[in-house]
Amino acid sequence: MRGLRSLDDAKAIAAALETAQNVVIIGGGFIGLEVAAVARKKGKQVTVLEAADRLMARVVPSLISQFYLDLHTSHGVEVVLGAMASELVGKGGHISAVRTNDGREFAADLLLVGIGIVPNAELAEAAGLEVNGGIVVDACGRTSDPAIVAAGDCAVRRLDDGSLRRLESVQNALEQGKSAATALLGRERPFNAAPWFWSDQYDVKLQMAGLTAGFDRVVTRGDATSSKFSAYYFKAGKLIAIDSLNQPGDHMSGRKLLDKGVSPTPEQAADTTFDPGSLLV
Repeated sequence: MRGLRSLDDAKAIAAALETAQNVVIIGGGFIGLEVAAVARKKGKQVTVLEAADRLMARVVPSLISQFYLDLHTSHGVEVVLGAMASELVGKGGHISAVRTNDGREFAADLLLVGIGIVPNAELAEAAGLEVNGGIVVDACGRTSDPAIVAAGDCAVRRLDDGSLRRLESVQNALEQGKSAATALLGRERPFNAAPWFWSDQYDVKLQMAGLTAGFDRVVTRGDATSSKFSAYYFKAGKLIAIDSLNQPGDHMSGRKLLDKGVSPTPEQAADTTFDPGSLLV
């Protein structure tokens, strides 16, 4: 059994894939599905066990979840939704199968667990800093003690409305780190850019900008049955997020639109003859 948290983990998994035949992945999030794609391209038998009723449910709406379910099953991955792993079967320290709570067994000579992370906030808590699902920081990375900063996956940012948000992304860690370093120098550099993420699976690059939570309307730009389209998410008529599949132009213009607070109408976003980026001029 192996988790994927570090470069050493990645190297160990890559080596194990060379001899493994049956790969079981617990967790249908980005990490699990990216490994599933790599394993299938190597010709391995792959099973993904996801406890939720759809893939990547924590980070994408159902439209994108369904696309990736279809994508993986079309490549021969067995995706089992609503599956709770209850027992590891094997002997001598070697796994031979994973048993789910409904009694089914899935053969496994390599098991990857990709079910999320718990922030390492123990030191901050012991130091008396505010901790709430991570180390609470402001837009500049300052903790409840302004002389101490935090950045990255361990940090939870308090937003202007008082709510808390923790992001797990390269962009967030880099930009938060810059803001935190600037704060230590006694200057202000609030990190306010729209969050963005990406995932490469098979020949599909998913690029995400903004956060879809709370959207009340989604429109697609391009053919949603193909592997080249974008989904634009609106809340009260304002653009709040974009998911783009093999559409880097939509992603880049979408990030600029979100950062500047400029919003196309849903009708403009859906019209492939209209360039949303033209609104930035």
